[in-house]
Amino acid sequence: MPLSSPAPRKLRHTRAITVEAYARDDGLWDLDACIRDIKTHDIELPSGQRPGGLPVHDLKLRITIDRDMLIADAEASSDAVPYPGYCDTIGPAYKKLIGLSLLKHFRLHLKDRLSGVLGCTHLTELAQVLPTAAIQAFADDAMENRTAEQSSERPYELDRCHALRTDGPAVAKYYPRWALKVVTG
Repeated sequence: MPLSSPAPRKLRHTRAITVEAYARDDGLWDLDACIRDIKTHDIELPSGQRPGGLPVHDLKLRITIDRDMLIADAEASSDAVPYPGYCDTIGPAYKKLIGLSLLKHFRLHLKDRLSGVLGCTHLTELAQVLPTAAIQAFADDAMENRTAEQSSERPYELDRCHALRTDGPAVAKYYPRWALKVVTG
C-alpha cells in the first residue's frame, strides 16, 4: 500500500543509503555501503559554498565478512564532506570494526568503538544498517540449504519482526514446525 498523497511541498534534501553485497572468489563477502546527502539548493558552509546538486556528504564504508558474519576487514572513505581536511581523516578508525560479529551486539560494540569524537557521525550511522543488509545478502544462500520443514535448525528470522512471531499466523502458515500454539482461557 503506497503512502497517502502529500500536501503541496518542495524537495530540499535527499539522503540516500545503499548497501551492495558481493560474494568474493575467496569465500568471503564484501558489503559496500554508501551514505550521500544532497541539497537541492546552494548552501553556505563554514568551509565555503556548496552548490545545490553536489553532495554535502558522500561517504563509503566497506566491510569484509566471513560466513559466520565476523568482520575480517573494514575501510572507510569520505569523498565529499562539509569540512575537507578534517572530516575525511577518520577513515582509518573504522578498522576498529575488525573482529566484531554482525550478529552479536554489533550496534553496541560499534557505539563503544566509534561514537562521538571517536568516529564520524554519518559513517557510524551507516554502519548500523550492516547487520540486516548482511542477513538479506545471505538469505537466498541460506534458503537453498534448507526448507522450512526439512531443516533441524530453527530459522534465524523467527521472532525478529512482528510478521514472523512464533505465536503468529505467518509462522503457523510458513513454518508450522516452529509455530507456538497459543493457549487461551
